[in-house]
Amino acid sequence: MANTIKTLLLIISSFYFFIQLSSAATYNVITYGAKPDGKTDSTRPFLKAWTLACSSSTPSTINVPKGRFLLNPTTFRGPCKNKITFRLNGTLVAPLDYRALGSSGYWILFIKVNDVSFFGGNIDAKGASYWACRDSGKDCPPGARSLTFNWANNIYLSGLTSLNSRQSHITINSCNNVLVKNVKIMAPDQSPNTDGIHVQSSTDVTITGTTIQTGDDCISIGDGTKNLFMTHIKCGPGHGVSIGSLGKEFDEQGVQNVTLMNAVFTKSDNGVRIKTWARPGNGFVKHVVFQNIVMNNVKNPIIIDQNYCPDNEGCPGQSAGVKISDVTYKNIGGTSATSEAITFDCSSTNPCDDIRLEDIKLTYKNKASTSTCNNVGGSSVGILMPQSCL
Repeated sequence: MANTIKTLLLIISSFYFFIQLSSAATYNVITYGAKPDGKTDSTRPFLKAWTLACSSSTPSTINVPKGRFLLNPTTFRGPCKNKITFRLNGTLVAPLDYRALGSSGYWILFIKVNDVSFFGGNIDAKGASYWACRDSGKDCPPGARSLTFNWANNIYLSGLTSLNSRQSHITINSCNNVLVKNVKIMAPDQSPNTDGIHVQSSTDVTITGTTIQTGDDCISIGDGTKNLFMTHIKCGPGHGVSIGSLGKEFDEQGVQNVTLMNAVFTKSDNGVRIKTWARPGNGFVKHVVFQNIVMNNVKNPIIIDQNYCPDNEGCPGQSAGVKISDVTYKNIGGTSATSEAITFDCSSTNPCDDIRLEDIKLTYKNKASTSTCNNVGGSSVGILMPQSCL
């Protein structure tokens, strides 16, 4: 009797699973008029597929097959009724004309969505013409971020390759519970403001298995970031992993509980950096760990700069308001491209506290490198090369 009941339950559960599969909706953008030729504007077909998926009462998938699909500025807006999987097998391309993306600052925007998964494929923002405009000194529109999530929760981004963004490649703003996994980001080392991943005002974000080669920060961390975990990151060229710049505005949220582990930096301008404006403010940075990191010919492997003030304007007293405390640097080794491998340049009016160095081995041209400390307190243990200035 027991076996009969178990068999019956198995049949019922299998039937229920089949019903779920059969009721799951799939929307292929080709069905709604998208053309994989890289020339025909496919914005409307993509939005049509999104509207249907967003209104579906069952989990749904938007399928983008192989090919190149031209998209103008596109906003995928929620809230939606159920989970959505965006499966990208092809490449999304932006218009060649840098003016075509307008002045909104966005190319592909997901806003007020929950439970969205984005798998695979490529996005190519074709940023070269915009960078040329910037370099020429012309009056250029604000550059568009390639892929942005605003006010989104439970987001999973995996296997994506982002190419040649005009501004930041991936922006996570005001989001909760985001996983970015096995993403590849590429832009020339001289492309301006092309941050790889920018996180701001977001909680519980994980970035793992990501390779970033770009012209600005590999990962930039803005105010209001809490519980950010990064691991298995490869950075370079680029400006490193940067908390900041912070403190441009007086009223900013703090940055706390940030961890970077198992990272490799290669020929980047910076390794791990905290950067704040030299002006009054009420922000803070605390509970930060940089651990198990390899530096390969990095210009500034470890740096805190609290005297950031472009053109020396708007920084009365040249003193930072952002409070930096409880930062740990552990098991960091490799080579520095400059003789000074560690720079702690903190504020005279708001010194850095509880900065810890443990097992640091950074050399310069096969010799010991140096360190500099201004207005910083902390401790050092283990192997220390350069010799600690704390």
